[in-house]
Amino acid sequence: MEIVFDASTLILLAKIELLRKIAGEVKIIVPEKVKAECLSKEGIDSLLITTLIKEKKIEVKKAGNLEAIKKIQRDFRIEAGEAESLWLARSLNCPIAVDDGPTIKACKVIGQRFTTAIHFLFNLVSQNRLELPMAIEKLEKLSHYGRYSKKIIEDAAKRLKGGNG
Repeated sequence: MEIVFDASTLILLAKIELLRKIAGEVKIIVPEKVKAECLSKEGIDSLLITTLIKEKKIEVKKAGNLEAIKKIQRDFRIEAGEAESLWLARSLNCPIAVDDGPTIKACKVIGQRFTTAIHFLFNLVSQNRLELPMAIEKLEKLSHYGRYSKKIIEDAAKRLKGGNG
């Protein structure tokens, strides 16, 4: 399965040490702007992303139609990287992995399929590829690194532990 990633989700998955595992399961595609955003700061996450690009586990694609991207950016008040990711996901007819609130709202408005770092965590647990204690630890890291509301984290923890959340 191909998924276009926004910088937010790519960086979050790198920080909680799940990006390599995800890259082994799905074809990760990023627009050039997202690559630039992810590699703009030095750190373990940017080093991992660089490595995965070199290993061809992350494919960098040119986003294309600049006018359409600028329109998306203006209409939804999102940043350039998010707009490029959204445009690329629509043009490739695949989901977008995004943890940016305004971009998630844009996806809902235009009917774009999306997933988040928390969804990847749920999927790994449901496939028995990540044990619950480790998943809870990763969720705690996500709450530290991500901009999730307390309610989202509490609901996710409840769902991981088998509640309906």
